[in-house]
Amino acid sequence: MEALLGSLEQLALIKALKTSFFAYPIVNALHILAIGALVTAVLLMDLRVIGVIRSLDEQPFVRLLRRVALWAFALAVLTGALMFAVRATEYAGMPLFWIKMGLIGLAGVNFVAFSLLRQPSAKRVLAGVSITLWPLVLLAGRFLGFVL
Repeated sequence: MEALLGSLEQLALIKALKTSFFAYPIVNALHILAIGALVTAVLLMDLRVIGVIRSLDEQPFVRLLRRVALWAFALAVLTGALMFAVRATEYAGMPLFWIKMGLIGLAGVNFVAFSLLRQPSAKRVLAGVSITLWPLVLLAGRFLGFVL
């Protein structure tokens, strides 16, 4: 596994990220932008589902924010993978990295369950779980940024 991660770090694109004065900061900034958009969209969607935000019709509001969240998540995954690859062996050896990945996995399972369920009470519970999980993902990511 370590050899595979070491090979990932040696890819031309990843070496360019490491050596470019502009590339890595741009990727990092796009990652932060994506995470901000994702967490904001998710929290607003969850608050509407729970009933804290009542001034907007739920279905169109949630449908819009779900699209925003999915696009933001896709950008966060892409930029996060690039940042991971710069120090893949170091990140892979950190329990905090795996905690973050586990939290993202749980949030993904929660999202799928939310999308499949039709009962409003179950959706409200899952929205509450989401309100907890995504800020934890954000917090784990920021800790990783300061540890390495």
